[in-house]
Amino acid sequence: MTAAHASLTETIAALDQRYVLPVYRRQPILFVRGEGARLYDEHGNAYLDFLAGIAVCNVGHCHPKLVQRIAEQAARLMHVSNFFLTEPQARLAQRLCELSGMEKAFFANSGAEACEMSVKVARKYANAVKRTPDYEILAIEGSFHGRTMGALSATMQPKYQTPFQPLLPGFRALPRNDLDALHAAFSERTAAILLEPIQGEGGVYPLADEYLRAARALCDRYGALLVVDEVQAGFGRTGRWYAYQHAGVTPDIVATAKGLGGGFPIGACLLRGVAAEVLQLGEHGTTYGGNPLACSAALAVIEIIEEEGLLENAQRVGDYLQARLRALQAEGAPIREVRGRGLMVGAELSQPIARTVVQKALERRLILNAVGETILRIVPPLIISPADVDEAIEILRQVFSET
Repeated sequence: MTAAHASLTETIAALDQRYVLPVYRRQPILFVRGEGARLYDEHGNAYLDFLAGIAVCNVGHCHPKLVQRIAEQAARLMHVSNFFLTEPQARLAQRLCELSGMEKAFFANSGAEACEMSVKVARKYANAVKRTPDYEILAIEGSFHGRTMGALSATMQPKYQTPFQPLLPGFRALPRNDLDALHAAFSERTAAILLEPIQGEGGVYPLADEYLRAARALCDRYGALLVVDEVQAGFGRTGRWYAYQHAGVTPDIVATAKGLGGGFPIGACLLRGVAAEVLQLGEHGTTYGGNPLACSAALAVIEIIEEEGLLENAQRVGDYLQARLRALQAEGAPIREVRGRGLMVGAELSQPIARTVVQKALERRLILNAVGETILRIVPPLIISPADVDEAIEILRQVFSET
């Protein structure tokens, strides 16, 4: 086929293959527009999106209020550097501290950067405040905290770590939800524990509320920092602003991103107490973090979630989604377990067919994600309805009947 007769998808695929570093497993679909819970390809075909940009587009695609706020801010001021004050950054810091129970905010561009900063704070805390020799930062097996070197060193999955050895020293892995191992691991050497209330890339595994409460108590006993990675589970996805709030604990540091900007890149590291006093003038910074455009987008997302009752919707529709998946399991679908909270749901399959299921669902215009060979990750926008769930379940029923 000549270039003149090639479709736009073929043209862009060729450019992508020629010029973009091949670190992603691309699907041969070119999305050109999004609205609500649906994405549209160049031919106008609508896809029901139950991935939401990997738990990013919490208020749906191109929400009118978010689009308007970004356009208005872009016409006024996009970037000035952090040498100067800007109103959106200060307003957003206030709102995030109010929503999270934290006292200070540092703005970054991604979840990895937010986690990276939390590691830096924990290390300086151990060196300058706790003055603990040979300290440790505890992390959980199966965790994922990002791809920068500090965050990667805390990511307890060999498939991500092995190619980039040697990693930063000083991290120790603990088995998930093992209270005995948790108690045994803590000592005066413990600088911090870094954990996800619900592991995302690790397979949508929730940590038990009692595990989080025990971690908080042990941190208090040994003078360690409780660091919570809410990059994926946070910002309304579980029916609370942050997943740790279900357990009734308050961390010392919270890493947040993804849904925070509703599709616009922004991350934040939120701190309280001694953790908020560790870094001094000039010890950390960023060029783009907290720019007016990103902060205006995040403020709009907060307003949309509050005005449209999306926390309640995430809990209600999330419960319905899990119930429908369990009903599908009872019908004989190869589902071993359904787990999660709110609209962060994992379906573990009894056969290694997760990638096949995702591909066949995509052919029926339903977007899902496979975490490994046996787990489906389902993280749709918080705006989805029970009717959207019914549509997705019917597609999955058809896929399972063929697989």
